[in-house]
Order: sequence, then structure tokens, then C-alpha cells
Amino acid sequence: MATSELNTTAGLPTIEIYSTLTKKKTPLVTVKPGHVGMYLCGPTVYKPSHIGHMVGPVIFDTVKRYLEYSGWKVTWVVNITDIDDKIIAESAARGTTMAKLATEMTADYLDNLAMLGVESIDVMPKATEHIGTIVAFIEGLIAKGYAYASDGDVYFDVTRDADYGKLTNRSVDAMQGEGGSTAERKRSAADFALWKKAKPGEPSWESPWGPGRPGWHIECSAMSRAILGEHFDIHGGGLDLIFPHHENEIAQSESLHDCPMATYWMHNGLMQAAGAAGKVGGRPRGSESGADDAAAEAATQAATKISKSTGAEPFKNLLARHRPEAVRVLLLSTHYRSPIHFGEEPLGESARAMEAFERLFTRYQRIAGKPFYALPCRDRRAGDAAVGAAGDEVKALREKFLAAMDDDFNTAIGMATLFDFVRVANKFIDQQGLEKKASPEALATLDAMMLVLRELTGTLGIFLKEPQAKTGGADEGLVAKLMELVIEIRARARAGKDFATADLVRNKLTEAGVVLEDRADGTLWTRK
Repeated sequence: MATSELNTTAGLPTIEIYSTLTKKKTPLVTVKPGHVGMYLCGPTVYKPSHIGHMVGPVIFDTVKRYLEYSGWKVTWVVNITDIDDKIIAESAARGTTMAKLATEMTADYLDNLAMLGVESIDVMPKATEHIGTIVAFIEGLIAKGYAYASDGDVYFDVTRDADYGKLTNRSVDAMQGEGGSTAERKRSAADFALWKKAKPGEPSWESPWGPGRPGWHIECSAMSRAILGEHFDIHGGGLDLIFPHHENEIAQSESLHDCPMATYWMHNGLMQAAGAAGKVGGRPRGSESGADDAAAEAATQAATKISKSTGAEPFKNLLARHRPEAVRVLLLSTHYRSPIHFGEEPLGESARAMEAFERLFTRYQRIAGKPFYALPCRDRRAGDAAVGAAGDEVKALREKFLAAMDDDFNTAIGMATLFDFVRVANKFIDQQGLEKKASPEALATLDAMMLVLRELTGTLGIFLKEPQAKTGGADEGLVAKLMELVIEIRARARAGKDFATADLVRNKLTEAGVVLEDRADGTLWTRK
């Protein structure tokens, strides 16, 4: 197959990406100079989304943020599969229509993405909106001899594609199955459906082969071409989609177009139920993952992945117990190609890790008289000279962060570097005595440091907005005044050597979820 001409753009940094197809990292070189076309396989919307559905969107939202920060323009597409056997079965079980169920579950998915700060998706095509495009795609494959009609169905003939199996390194013989209930209509058991003949009572669309609906794989091939073109830059998805979905997408698209479908195939590790695999903010987890045998790695992770079939709870139930940002921090604390160990303990560790940042933000506001969230967020990558005022330590940490992200979007090292940043900032505040008396020079350095932190956290999509109070504004003000009173009562008790009362106040507050921190300049309180 012919290869499309690729381009690079002067002035853009070198970012290396690991591709499952080539099994190596290579510099990002795009089809269109300065522009990245990126496609991520979205959900089949038949039940409420769970944590497993959130992994890919958070990862590729971060990829897009970082690419745009680094100077590229990015068009990111996430599809919605709103016609499928599972949707038909679930809608029948609920006594509703396929369209109503898909609409309801799509809304649930979008609500959850918004909670996690996934705001950068450009296009979200639905399969039912592209039936004409899909039919035309199938007709093209038939005309070139890669597909055939059989009793109302249409199948892709894998024996006609000499490259079939190149993504998973499998031969056609190794991928042979029994052919399922339609075996008698196939030329080969490995042939897969492009168009499915409608059963009585099923939703269907007219086609040259009779009423029916598209197969799963053809939807992504047709929609990605319609929006991003025959050859685009990045195709993403979970490791469990390598076979058969992505293997079949490649076969369809490259057979029709005689060029690569995507230059880079990025596959994220799967969400697995497990205990804490390591502290958030400590040693980077999974920063060098990526098995040579993608199919074997996918099978290993899929054996323990979190999914609807394993009883994963709706994501909104999980958000009732945990802050959305703690979930995002946890997902980004592992390199995207590694399995993510998920559960109550890792989530709790993530929430506690976030407190280190929030304590620094509180110190900064107390010293500088302005909130961290009010600082401008540099959304374009600048040279080292732009951060020189922050000092050599911060400059070195920023360089380490950028180097990690340039190396296949290694958020594991990136997050660990941000925690190092917090320690450096706190050390500077302590050494300079800024909470007692801030010199203009030291305060200017602290401002420069926090601007860099704002810049780097922004590329990961974290700490963009001040957390919303759980109570209304007026109630929150009352809570603050009451806490001032309680802290004053405790301070007077301690001054009068009434330590029993002082300890009682602290203990009762702890039981209520309030933590006191006694400092030289006063007592701070935070919610757990």
C-alpha cells in the first residue's frame, strides 16, 4: 500500500509517540503541517458509563492539551456507537426504543466527561448519523473485491488483504473462529460483518443489500474518514480494542484507500480492580510499559479489567464518594500504556496527594493576597527564559516535566515532578520566612514559581478551577466565621493552660472531618 506524504513544521518541539503498529517510539510527524488529526473509539451507549469508559477520554484530553500547548492545532474526534446488538437487547429489556436508550446513555456519558474536565473533544459523530457514509464505504470495498454480499449480509474477505493481522502480529489462521451463527454465509470463518441483515422487529436502514444496519468496525472507518480524511495522525483506544476492532478498521480503511489509516496507534492500558499499586506522587508507576506482543498484553489485562460485565458501578455513583479531580489525578499518575490499578484505596491516596497542592495554594494566598486560581495560565510553551525568575530548581523541574511529556506523554513522571515542585516551593517559603515577612524580591520569585506550577498543571487539565464549595456561598461564609470562633476559643483555652478543653475541640473537629494545623502565624483549618 502506498504511503501518504508526511510533513513536519519548523519551530515545533520534538514529541515522540509509541505506536502499537510499529512497536517503537518515533517523532511526531503529521499529515498536515502543524495539525494533528486524532480519533478515539468512544462507547457503545447501552448502560450508564463506568470508570473504564473514562480512562481513554482523560488520557487523550491530556494528549490534546499538551499538543496544543506545544504549538500544534488538534482536531479530536470521539465517536458514539448508538446502534449495536447490545443496545437493541437492552432497549427491549427496558421496554423502550433504541434511540431513546442511546440518547439517555449518551447524555450520561457526556455529563461524566464534563465532571472530569474532558472539555476538548471537537466532534462526536454518531453511527446513526452516518449510515449513508457507511453504505458508500461498503460499496467501495465490494467494487474493489475486498467484500462480498451474502443473503442480506456483507462481509470483508480477509484473504484478500495481504496485511491482515499486522497490528496484532497474528496470521489469518490464528484468528480463525467458528464463524458464529452466520458461518454458512461466510467464505472464511475469519471474515467479519460490514452490514448485518435486519431480524424481524429490529431497527434497520435501507441499503443495496436489503434492510439492515452496519457492523461495529465499519462505523469507525467511515466516520474517521468523513471527518479526518483517509490518512490521519493518531488513532487511540483501549488495549482491548486492538483485536478485532482496530485490526479490522485497518483492513477496511487501507484496502479501500491504499494508504495508511493512521500513522500512530496509541493504546491505553485497562482499568483493573486492585489495591494501591504505589503512592500517588511517589515513584512513577508504569512509566516504561509497552509489551512487544500487544495481543498477549491485551489478553492479560483484559482478564482482570473493570467492565460492565464484571459489575462496574455507574460512574456517577463513584462521584458521590470521590472528587472528580482525584479520579483524574489517579488516572494520570500511571503511564497511559500501563494498567491502572483502581479502587477505594488508590482513590483515597489520590485525594490525600491532592491536599499537598491545596495546602501550598493556601499558603500562597495567605502570603501573596491572591488565589492560585487567579494566576494566568500560560497555554503556549515558551523557552526557559520565560521562567528564569522562578529560579534554577524550578527551571530544572520544568525541563524534567516537559522532557517526560515529550517522551510519549509520560504523565507518570510528570505527576511525580509536580510533587517535587510542591516540596521545592514549600522549602522556599520556609527558608525565606515568607509567612512572617515577605520581601518584594522573594515574593516576586514565589509568584514566578507559582506561575510555572499553574502552567504545568494546566497541561494535565488539573487545578484549572477553584473547587466548588459543597454548601452555598452564604452558608460557606457562616462556616468560616464559626471556625474562626472555634479556633479562637481553643487558642484561649491553650493560653490559659486548659489543655483538656483545647484537645476536646481538636478531637471533635477531627471527628467532624476538619483538620487543624497549628503554625507559628496561627492555626489553619481544612476539610478532609
